[in-house]
Amino acid sequence: MNKLIITAAVNGGITSRQKNPGVPYTPEEIAQAVYDCWNAGASIAHIHARNDDGSPSYSAEVYGEIVQRIRDRCDILINLSTSGLNLPADLPKNEAWNHLRYRPEIASFNCGSVNHGDKPFINPPALVRELALDMREYDVKPEIEVYHSGVINESLLLRNEGFLSGPLYFTFALGIRGGAAATCKNLLHFAESIPEDSIWTALGIGKDQLPVNLHTILLGGHVRTGMEDNVYYSYKELARDNAQLVERIARFSLETGRQIASPDEARMMLGIKVPQNAAASVA
Repeated sequence: MNKLIITAAVNGGITSRQKNPGVPYTPEEIAQAVYDCWNAGASIAHIHARNDDGSPSYSAEVYGEIVQRIRDRCDILINLSTSGLNLPADLPKNEAWNHLRYRPEIASFNCGSVNHGDKPFINPPALVRELALDMREYDVKPEIEVYHSGVINESLLLRNEGFLSGPLYFTFALGIRGGAAATCKNLLHFAESIPEDSIWTALGIGKDQLPVNLHTILLGGHVRTGMEDNVYYSYKELARDNAQLVERIARFSLETGRQIASPDEARMMLGIKVPQNAAASVA
């Protein structure tokens, strides 16, 4: 199997410190959490900006500070959220991705709608195409967020229309209320429904995080873990931090004979340009 790419989703947009006091809010806290996950084996960090009180932030300047603090510490791939799920009603929808100017290697790409718990998450086709064009302008790899099989169909239509190109990168989000249940059958169905040259990652919400992660390792996909999706390490035991969740996945993968991808190896697997000074060591 290919080496395993581990994505650390360190905070999300809604997970609060009331659920786990270790959830990072400030740019410094987020950067430190990402650095700790990089040391534990993560090659991608998925990030939402927060205000100091933990509420979602759509400030490009806050995202910029987060990006700079991370790049000062390590070479992990940065994956920024472009989700407008929690966007205030008085802001234009494209404010959800005003931080693409900082050129993260990857950004989330929501090309389908879903009832996200009690809140509808609507991504109109025209807005999706606008996002695709902006991601192309800044040379950002779209991470297609799959909540149900209709999203896969929509992404293939976008590729046929020229809005997406190259090997597609999917993340299967299982266990979200309103989306596909976190079952091995659904995981297999999604994996078998995408083009053969695609790369895929999977995540499970809450108690489904670890089972989905383990099935994914064995199926040859890649793994997302972290406090955005789950704040527990085991039953009734809160995770110490994001790095503890990453360490477990790295350990389990190595014990099953699958090596862990470095950030530059992940870049090569995803078709993202490797920094010139690192290319020789990866080749």
